[in-house]
Amino acid sequence: MKLISFVIPTRNNKKYLEWSYNSIRKNLGYTHEILLADDFSTDGTWEYLQEVKDKDINVQIFRNEGPERKGIVYWYDFLCEKATNDIVMFFHSDMYACPNLDTEILKHLERGTVVSATRVEPPLHPDGPEKILKDFGIEPEEFDEQGLMNWLNSDRDFQHTETTNGIFAPWAIYKDDYEKVGGHDKLFAPQSKEDSDIFNRMHLLDYKFVQTWKGFVYHMTSRGSRFNPMAGGAPGKDSPEWIHTTTKNMRNFIRKWGTMVQHDEMMKPIVSPKYDIGFVVENCNTQMLRELEPWCSDIYGDWIGHKGIGANDYIKKEQPNTLIDLSKKIHSYHIEPKNDIVVRFDTNQLNVNNFQVIVKLSDILKDSGEVGEMEFEIFKFNIKSMKTYEKELKVCV
Repeated sequence: MKLISFVIPTRNNKKYLEWSYNSIRKNLGYTHEILLADDFSTDGTWEYLQEVKDKDINVQIFRNEGPERKGIVYWYDFLCEKATNDIVMFFHSDMYACPNLDTEILKHLERGTVVSATRVEPPLHPDGPEKILKDFGIEPEEFDEQGLMNWLNSDRDFQHTETTNGIFAPWAIYKDDYEKVGGHDKLFAPQSKEDSDIFNRMHLLDYKFVQTWKGFVYHMTSRGSRFNPMAGGAPGKDSPEWIHTTTKNMRNFIRKWGTMVQHDEMMKPIVSPKYDIGFVVENCNTQMLRELEPWCSDIYGDWIGHKGIGANDYIKKEQPNTLIDLSKKIHSYHIEPKNDIVVRFDTNQLNVNNFQVIVKLSDILKDSGEVGEMEFEIFKFNIKSMKTYEKELKVCV
């Protein structure tokens, strides 16, 4: 059997990590490599990793000594580079590896393919057809392992074939295929939306997505991030840290792709066309600039003197949240737009309903756009070219 390198970053998640590590060794044996990274924990994680390393020769451990976290975007790429096997599996530290997980993953893995396990989860998130809601506990100390084993050994009817086309963590890939796509984009550091971004890029490279319905993990659900009590979270309660990073990186995702995250019901990515769009706006204050800026390549307005609030104030506040140089996309209305598509409108006329035109603009243009001038609701379009640019995003440099 081929060997897998399990890649597991963690931060202040010791009891879940211990539970997760033990599941891999108990159910999958000691032949697979495990790479563990402590991202500046304060809960004894590093001391635990040292104990693991002393007794397990097939483990590599790494540590960020601070003073700030690096995040999973950094660690996934770092650990993948250090992996010694040809296959890497991106695994969360709050996941339990069920028996035969490795066999079922490897059964379907080939070059140009990404294979996901099926998640069994307690009902902390809404249900979906790509996972199974079963409550076997939300804390390691209350985990009903025997109940999970009994369920795994029972007759199960998922109304699925052995595999479906979708992707979600945990997922496995050949290491060189991961390197081909350029790894994770630092735009999404420390975490959040980094997975949706790399899945989009894999889709554009024509990678095949496979989810096996015979290989399972039990996932205690976001205990290392979103619901992490060490970051102010709790089961079903988002931590302030998570709210901040998710808000920040949703905006970065829109800046990069021109749309919100999109996928079908099985979590297979949907990538809309990316157009070169310039907004020319009237009566745009700083709050409206914040709402509009991510949705376009460039934005042009009369920033100076608008109630004493200019674009520089917005750039100063927002620039720490993105690697994209905002000073190069926010312009005075005196500059003639060079964009393929120019959209003019008065922000005083924007409301919740017609703002959806902006949100859905990529698909609207794809379905009905053509070179020339047109008007739609409050928007005036000058379309010089319908060239799309999403394929230029498929490799992260």
